[in-house]
Amino acid sequence: MIKIIKKYNIKSILEIGTANSYSSHIFARYGAKVLSLEKNYKMYNLALKNLINSKLNKNIQVLFKDALLYDTNKKFDMIFIDGSKTNYLKFFQKFQNNLNHKGIIITDNINFHKLKIEEVNRRTKKILLRINEYKEFLKKNKIFKTIFLDVGDGISISKKVK
Repeated sequence: MIKIIKKYNIKSILEIGTANSYSSHIFARYGAKVLSLEKNYKMYNLALKNLINSKLNKNIQVLFKDALLYDTNKKFDMIFIDGSKTNYLKFFQKFQNNLNHKGIIITDNINFHKLKIEEVNRRTKKILLRINEYKEFLKKNKIFKTIFLDVGDGISISKKVK
């Protein structure tokens, strides 16, 4: 992530899925202003607790919001999708117009533990099917060019070409 922030000169980020705010802190440490949306109240409170103890809190704003219900006209250099895996496609479609001209969309956990559909329970199978559907959307998308990196649990980097 640090290499990406530097390479693309990222200064503003919309983060979907705050969790404990770990990613937000990395982004802010390298000069980005972060607006992070978290719909899980327990995780939202944990993120706020971590922000109170952080020197980077002036660069990070965490909102207790469901990203699918949040609307903004703000533009961002990067959108970081790390929320509900079954909603990746909806997040992408909802916020793609909130990118600055040369902005990128990064999706985390695109390989979802490298699990195979035939080896998992019904709930996990649904997640894997949605992630695969999302990957196909990215591969066929004519507006964005996407690369997939096998880093950590996998990420995709989508950059607007039209």
